[in-house]
Amino acid sequence: MEKKNILFISSWFPNKIEPSNGNFVQRHAEAVSLKHHVEILHSIGDFNQKEDYSIDDQLINGIKTIVVYYRNSKNPLQNFYRRMKAYKMGFSKMKKPDLVHANVLHNSMFFAVYLKNKLNIPFVISEHWTAYQENASDAHGKVWRFFAKWIANQSSAVLPVSENLKKGLIALGVKKEIKVISNVVNTDVFKLNNNVKKDEVFTFLHVSSLVERKNPDKIIVATKKLFDAGYKFHLKIGGSNFKHLEKQIIDISASDYISTFGLLPLSEVAEKMQKSHALILFSENETQGCVLVEANACGIPVISSKVGGVPEFVNEKTGILVEKNNVEDLYFAMEKMLLRNVNFETPEVLHQQIKEKYSPEKIAEAFSEVYEFVLKQ
Repeated sequence: MEKKNILFISSWFPNKIEPSNGNFVQRHAEAVSLKHHVEILHSIGDFNQKEDYSIDDQLINGIKTIVVYYRNSKNPLQNFYRRMKAYKMGFSKMKKPDLVHANVLHNSMFFAVYLKNKLNIPFVISEHWTAYQENASDAHGKVWRFFAKWIANQSSAVLPVSENLKKGLIALGVKKEIKVISNVVNTDVFKLNNNVKKDEVFTFLHVSSLVERKNPDKIIVATKKLFDAGYKFHLKIGGSNFKHLEKQIIDISASDYISTFGLLPLSEVAEKMQKSHALILFSENETQGCVLVEANACGIPVISSKVGGVPEFVNEKTGILVEKNNVEDLYFAMEKMLLRNVNFETPEVLHQQIKEKYSPEKIAEAFSEVYEFVLKQ
């Protein structure tokens, strides 16, 4: 397929207010840029902004990336109007795309529908949101689900990141072509590295946004229980918002074996994985859990709650699945890891399996096939 102009727009995308929000969309765009000319457009409200609009136009990892900030208000209709105007302002600075690659069915996606109707530009949607899983609570109500279904059915194809999410979209009423295309793992960053030495003591790692649904506090509870049972190990726990966990760690006198860290660039996250022996994810829900496949790419096994799309990516050769919110179950899984009472694939095989399925090249190929199908119509 010859190179096409692809415009990525997304309801979530890294910005100055939320630096890591939707970083998986950025990785998709970077993967697609291996085969096509890609530009990225995002708009978001800022309550602290004085002017009505400000445009941040950057070249990030070789991709023209425009984020248009609008002055946020407490009026949702006014914010929606400003967001659509912000998208129009940003779009005027872009090449006219052959196809729009939209991300996350939220009201920003009305702009993709606008471009289709106004300029005859087709769009596809990648979906990442747990809100559309089959068993998700109907947090957005019937009105939004109606609009989400309507937008999805205006698209040329819908591309959820997991089979679990695909089932949810079918249940929502999406009639368009649905194809699962996973999140991407940069296997040049998340890799085996013989120059990085493992920590001397067995080390568990947890890295996430550390929001409530990631259950970092419950990981700490299981860790304390393991320490009280006489085991020697370390837990490193970090992400964009870790201060609230430090009090919990001090209160249970766990500072000797639990340490925290803040938001890190991907290369440093990969190094922490390479130094560790296992990764823990104990979330209430996940569409995929990018961090799980990144850990496998670094050659380490994982422990994860059995939620959402996770069982599609974790099996007995790559990690241990535990019941959601079951701290006892997590404790026994951590104990198994410590005692090495498990038979996982070698680090080399773990890495190779991820590279063959989720590398930027593989994901770019999968998206290109969809683009070709859409643009031939």
